[in-house]
Amino acid sequence: MRNPMAVLLMALAAAPHGVNAQDLAHGKAVYDLWCAPCHAPGRKHPGTQALDIVYKGEKPGSLEQRLDLTPELVATFVRTGVSIMPFFRKTEISDTDLADLGAWLSKPLER
Repeated sequence: MRNPMAVLLMALAAAPHGVNAQDLAHGKAVYDLWCAPCHAPGRKHPGTQALDIVYKGEKPGSLEQRLDLTPELVATFVRTGVSIMPFFRKTEISDTDLADLGAWLSKPLER
């Protein structure tokens, strides 16, 4: 297992300083491909169901509805996995993909 602090530092180094609309659109596309099957709104998504149980209504289970996600937090979970969620390799979600995904998930009001 990778060191979460090292993953966090790598994500910070790879993250763009200024996020533009193209980056956010790419982040949404990455989310739709890799994350939405488990984490989109609705009862058919196991990641959303699991987070609904964990958070007990204190936070939404759907990642799209969260207001507390940061690019660093997203990078940590994507690269290290958690519980039954697998980690994703750079050959699956590149550093650029991950930076754009983190930017999109951390800007819920601009979606």
